[in-house]
Amino acid sequence: MTDTTAFSRMHDAVNSGDLELIEKTIDEVCDPGLVFHAPVPTGVSGLQALKQVWRVLLPAFPDLHVEIQDVITQGDKAVYRNTVTGTHLGDYRNLTPTGRPVRYDEIFVVRQSGGRITEIWGVVDVLAQLRQLGAVEV
Repeated sequence: MTDTTAFSRMHDAVNSGDLELIEKTIDEVCDPGLVFHAPVPTGVSGLQALKQVWRVLLPAFPDLHVEIQDVITQGDKAVYRNTVTGTHLGDYRNLTPTGRPVRYDEIFVVRQSGGRITEIWGVVDVLAQLRQLGAVEV
């Protein structure tokens, strides 16, 4: 069974809302050569891309909360199905703060080796997020 300690530590840091703690925890639980497959800004990769996600999200959604719904483990991988909630109180994707709440889903597959996260694949329902912020009509 996969040890989920590293991801659990990162999850706890994320829900603290403390960017400094999040970045420190990423450095501690992720391999320096982390491969990160997710919707991230271009021009950055690995640890810097993962940190950049939080540098963008936390100012925009200071009350951001990630709730793990399911965890499935097999071999060196774990799959996390999460629900994310927050209130849009800062600039985000060229949108000025709307004060609107958001709730969207995400799924992450995390590979570990030697107790550290070495690879992450992420699927985030950005369309639901943007629709709730009034940026996209469906």
